[in-house]
Amino acid sequence: MIQNQVHKVKSIAEFHKMKGLPSPQHPLISLFDYETFVCSKEINNKTFVFDFYHISIKRSIDAKFKYGQSHYDFDDGVMFFIAPNQVFGIEKIEEIASSESGWVLMIHPDFLWNTALAKNISHYEFFDYAVNEALFLSEKEEATLNAIVKNIKQEYNGNVDKFSQSIIISQLETLLNYSERFYQRQFFSRRVSSHQILDNVEKTIEDYFNNENTSGLPTVQFVAQSLNISPMYLSSLLKSLTGLTTQQHIHEKLIEKAKQKLSTTELTVSEIAFQLGFEHSQSFSKLFKNKTSISPIEFRSSFN
Repeated sequence: MIQNQVHKVKSIAEFHKMKGLPSPQHPLISLFDYETFVCSKEINNKTFVFDFYHISIKRSIDAKFKYGQSHYDFDDGVMFFIAPNQVFGIEKIEEIASSESGWVLMIHPDFLWNTALAKNISHYEFFDYAVNEALFLSEKEEATLNAIVKNIKQEYNGNVDKFSQSIIISQLETLLNYSERFYQRQFFSRRVSSHQILDNVEKTIEDYFNNENTSGLPTVQFVAQSLNISPMYLSSLLKSLTGLTTQQHIHEKLIEKAKQKLSTTELTVSEIAFQLGFEHSQSFSKLFKNKTSISPIEFRSSFN
């Protein structure tokens, strides 16, 4: 992430003012096209935090951006999801193209108040992905999402009545469900890079357990940071490929190492637990039995 001052945007109205847009029609929701405003140079290379959800599809011919050490282009439709209080930033490395297009949908959490989506929106893990883990859409997928947004726009621009909020929230939930489907497609359509990540996960965990200078158990955060991937994206990717989350992969490798030590060394269970990063051998024994249905001592006895 780019290290600079974080700019907090507290309301949708403040975002509109920052972009030179008219005041939003509703204080808690806004929907507009990218082509209706111009990205000013003074907001480039800055880091932001919003107090609201930000969903967008962006197309920008010949425009390239930098996230970390990687460059990303917007020749095709790219979809971003930003949750409230999520820090993000994009470093522009080329001039923004005049043909920039797409849309932005912003929803304040209060708009969802007293609805099922207020609770369920936290289940959509892609809100916790990093900017470089955006959803790359096919033309057909983009058309599907644009059709849903068109329905939201009709409600947003129409006469507000007692049905407006529920209709918009219903359409929003449909938008999120399709996005979840398309992310699953992305995990599998980029199988080469996805399986490279899987291999790197295995290697990272293996190297951690083989390093005598490490202390404590490897965490999901450690593995994700080692691969320069957000923890939530990594777990979602691994679960789609293997059925196991990052934490479960760590446990699988831990049990593998434990079985190796129990069957090939004379170390005590306590010594093995300490070498694997446990502070208390009871915690190790409990996890081992939970994963294998037998205790470490019972496993060792099977080799005698």
